[in-house]
Formats: sequence, C-alpha cells, structure tokens
Amino acid sequence: MPSAVSRFAKFAAIAALTGATVFASLDDAEARRAGSFGGFGSRGTRTFQAPPVTRTAPAPVAPMERSMTPRPQTPATAQQPLGAQRPGLFGGFGRSMIGGLIAGGLLGMLLGHGFGGGFGFLGMLLQIALIGGAVMLAMRYFANRRQPSYGVGGQSRSYDMSPTNNSSFQIPTIGSGGGFGGQSRGNRPSDEIGLAQADLDQFEELLTQVQTAYGAEDYGTLRRLTTPEAMSYLAEELGENATNGVRNSVSDVKLLQGDIAEAWREDGQEYATLAMRYSSIDAMVERDSGRVVSGDDRRPSESTEVWTFVRKSGADWKLAAIQGAEQRAA
Repeated sequence: MPSAVSRFAKFAAIAALTGATVFASLDDAEARRAGSFGGFGSRGTRTFQAPPVTRTAPAPVAPMERSMTPRPQTPATAQQPLGAQRPGLFGGFGRSMIGGLIAGGLLGMLLGHGFGGGFGFLGMLLQIALIGGAVMLAMRYFANRRQPSYGVGGQSRSYDMSPTNNSSFQIPTIGSGGGFGGQSRGNRPSDEIGLAQADLDQFEELLTQVQTAYGAEDYGTLRRLTTPEAMSYLAEELGENATNGVRNSVSDVKLLQGDIAEAWREDGQEYATLAMRYSSIDAMVERDSGRVVSGDDRRPSESTEVWTFVRKSGADWKLAAIQGAEQRAA
C-alpha cells in the first residue's frame, strides 16, 4: 500500500510539474494570439490616434497593433525601451520565481525529501489549484475587455446605399444640409482635401480588388494596390495560412455602406480613412481537400472595418491600413 501511494504521489507530482510549465508559458502564447488579430498599417502621424466614429462604425475601432510607424513617447513610456512590455501579474521575474519554487519543491519530493508528508503534498496541490484558478479568471476578464479586430478576408465590410445612385458612397449636394452617408450638418467628417465622387468610387473598387486578390493569394495585385508596409502584413498572413495548410477563400465582395471618417494632408501625401461595411462569401478551407475549416463558402457574411488609403499627388490611392470595428445591433 505505501508503495502504491508513493507511485501515485510521484505521478501526480510529474503531472503538476508539467502543468506548471504549461501555465508559465500560457500568458505569452495568449498575447501572441491576441496581437495577431490587431489593426495593421500606418495612418501617418495619426497612426495611434483613434479615427472619428461614423454612422457606419459608431463604436471605437481596434487600436493599431502592428505598424512600422514609431509610437510617440510619453513621459511614462520614455523611461523604458520602445516596444518593451510591462510584465503582468505572473510575468517576467515573478513568473520565473513562482515556477522555480514549484518545480524545486516537486523535484525535492521526487528525490525523497517530500513536502512534509501526504497532507503537505495535498496542501501544495490545493494552493497551486487556487492560484491557477485565480489567474485564469483574471486572464479571461481582461481578454473579454479586448476590442475585436479583423484582418483582410476575415470579415465583410460596407457603405451607405442610396436608391438614387449605384455607388455605395454618397456625397451630399451643396446646400442640402446633409453630410456624407446621410450624416447631419453638425456631424460632418473632417475632410481637409475635398474628396470627390471619383475618389469614393476608387475606394469601393479597392475594397473589392484587395479582398479578391487576398483570397486568390495574388501577391502581384496586392503589391500594386497596397503600400509596402501593408503588403508585408498581408504577405505574413498568407504565409501563415500556407504553413497551416489552409487558404482564405473570399468572393462576391459587395460594399453595403460607407462613411468618411477623416481625410488630411501631411508630408506631401494625402490620407483618407473610411468606415466600410461590406458582405462577402468568406471561408477558411484546407488547401488540399477544400474542406471548410471555418466560415461559410455558400452564404455571405457581413463585417465592418475602417480602411485608410494614401496617395501622392497625381497618383492612385493605395491601401495603407486596416482596423477592425465593433458591430452593434441596430
């Protein structure tokens, strides 16, 4: 009987040691997954400023998490290296210390020193369970507070439809008192460059072309339609899909509603940020078999995103950034 208890205690200790190792790396893995879904690209000097809300995207958009634009330093961030992350409750040295104490105690028991008898061992397991449960609850709480964000091909986007015009974008007639997309005079977008209907038509066309090229993994077309920075992030996502043996099938992209959030000039370039809600048939499928892994390859879905375009004088608009927007029920 004592030998059976001893074997069980050793088995439980090994299991607990493995669990402690996995738990120590859980925080970092969760952070990597969350970061992979954030907004990407550049909005010039406004990269880390939230775009104004619009009727199409009335909720705050996802922050720009991946950008080559240097983040402005504040007095709080100036004291630490750029890009450094603050350690969490069990991050850095704290997590290593706790993991070392647990591992040391378990290894000591395996070598015959014990935790002070069977009750000491059970008490140690109970403490680990309580600490682990508290940390998991805290992680879930903060994870639920994160804003959702979407990548290209992940959701559909849209713009304001009008029965009197085939375009999903609408510019009000002079003197009508209406704003773009039917906004009131007091809620007009900050358009410092005077976007014309031809610009809006090009934005709608870019939405369809970029989504279609992404679904077809057409790198050449994506390079032509996007900035080098935006292209690097799209290529990274496509590469990850290929590594995982899947591809993002996107088709039948249709703009439903859109609003200008803001448009401005800086450093010899023009920027335009627009909220767009669109529909598309969007599914993740296995590359070899074509089996649907997620999404629906038959019925269209909708999503709302905020896209930023940039151009130099006399050149065509190009996609510079994408940020997810939270959808609210009507």
